[in-house]
Amino acid sequence: MLALLRVLFIFCYFLLINIILIIVCLARPFHRDNVNFAGKLYSSIAFFLGLKIELRIPPSVAQGGPFVFIANHQNSYDLLTICAAAQKGTVTVGKKSLKWIPLFGWVYWLSGNIMIDRKNSGKAQDTLHDTVKKIQNRKLSVWFFPEGTRSNGRGLLPFKSGAFRLAKACNEPIVSITASNLHDKIKLNRWDNGTLLIEASEPQLMDDSKGTKAWVNYFHQQMTQQIAKLDTELAQRKINP
Repeated sequence: MLALLRVLFIFCYFLLINIILIIVCLARPFHRDNVNFAGKLYSSIAFFLGLKIELRIPPSVAQGGPFVFIANHQNSYDLLTICAAAQKGTVTVGKKSLKWIPLFGWVYWLSGNIMIDRKNSGKAQDTLHDTVKKIQNRKLSVWFFPEGTRSNGRGLLPFKSGAFRLAKACNEPIVSITASNLHDKIKLNRWDNGTLLIEASEPQLMDDSKGTKAWVNYFHQQMTQQIAKLDTELAQRKINP
């Protein structure tokens, strides 16, 4: 019964949020802070899932970028959880086809996110150059899920290089956004689904000490270690509440 009531309430609340976001985005289409505002609204749904989000953003990140954010992509709940870490002046890179999804897709497009055609490598390359210009001219940060797909409990998947090539091209630092393991942790029939820890790293510039591939491996290792650290902290809390 709890699961049914929760799903119905969240569905109605989700529709309300998207209506609010459409109104805001129509009033200020493609505004640099639309994604930040959307992240706050979407992540408020976590409360109704019985999930507490504990967000840790260092002052160096909170004070503004531009940055290239990389985050672990666990499952569909990411829309309601890790989005809480989206800072002002941040946009994401997503598939061009998303804008045809009713409500959510319209919000995604009007929020000013960068849409790419993944089936057309030539256009994708042009989008890389356009993104660099937007970062430099509008002082925008860009958010990536470098795994490219949801991990669904398989651990941190290998990274694609797009985010790192962009960071190198625009000479802006990378900030990793790491969330503790959420796989199979949310039970809709349970009131309390625990805590999700989300932590941002200090900004780090990709200098010439490593090649792009080596930097990709470096950040993958750093995020893997950070996920393990956050999971260990949560486990210790259960032992010593």
